[in-house]
Amino acid sequence: MLTSCLCTEKSLLSKPMLEWAERLKEAPGHLHRKVWEWCFISQALAERGMLISGKRGLGFAVGQEPLTAAFANLGAQITATDLFADDAAASGWIKSRQHASGFKAINSRQLCVPAKLETLVRFEFLDMNKLGNKFDNQYDFVWSSCALEHLGNLEKGLQFIANAMQCLKPGGFAVHTTEFNVSSNSTTVETGETVLYRRQDIERLVGQLHALGHTVDFDWTPGDGRGDQIIDVPPYKHDVHLKLVIGEHTVTSLGLIIQKARL
Repeated sequence: MLTSCLCTEKSLLSKPMLEWAERLKEAPGHLHRKVWEWCFISQALAERGMLISGKRGLGFAVGQEPLTAAFANLGAQITATDLFADDAAASGWIKSRQHASGFKAINSRQLCVPAKLETLVRFEFLDMNKLGNKFDNQYDFVWSSCALEHLGNLEKGLQFIANAMQCLKPGGFAVHTTEFNVSSNSTTVETGETVLYRRQDIERLVGQLHALGHTVDFDWTPGDGRGDQIIDVPPYKHDVHLKLVIGEHTVTSLGLIIQKARL
């Protein structure tokens, strides 16, 4: 099964990931890290038996990503959350079309029959920095796709991951993707609209999760394919976009799979 890892060409071009790309209506073989993130989350949950009737999932900052509709189409009951509209406008998300505003945005690719979507999906506004205890111990799985790096600083993103574990039933799964700094394990962007996690940050997180009894396995193998060697620079072309430059750093995506401790 998939384990926590870095975005690579080999991973994205594997048979299960290509099948997910097709299911999500992405161009076959498009070497883009956002496609990898969506396929990684989907495959990680599917092979752990989460995307079936009777399972409950909680999505954070779902925006206009296709995962909510795809998961509902497979029978999972989903709570889809995103920022309050005023907060989203203030951060520029509405203008950039990344903010979800209801069922139309969630199902923009028509991955699920509308009647089924409305039966299985509930939409709520939620600030990821203020989860509270409303969702505690209710879900079989939770997920977020490149959202936790936008919470203000490195620590807030890591705290979100810890807080999100409270939403899971014992033995449930959390799958998150985020920006990962591949050019340095020392200097990085620690605060601002987009922060960049380093290996040292992730390893510290993994240690904290292990101490709480949660399970996280990691494969740090870097990609060695042709697409892994191409670095997209601003203004991004997005043709091959597994790695890109943000500020002074080269970045890719990282996927985390965490299983909550069992009672």
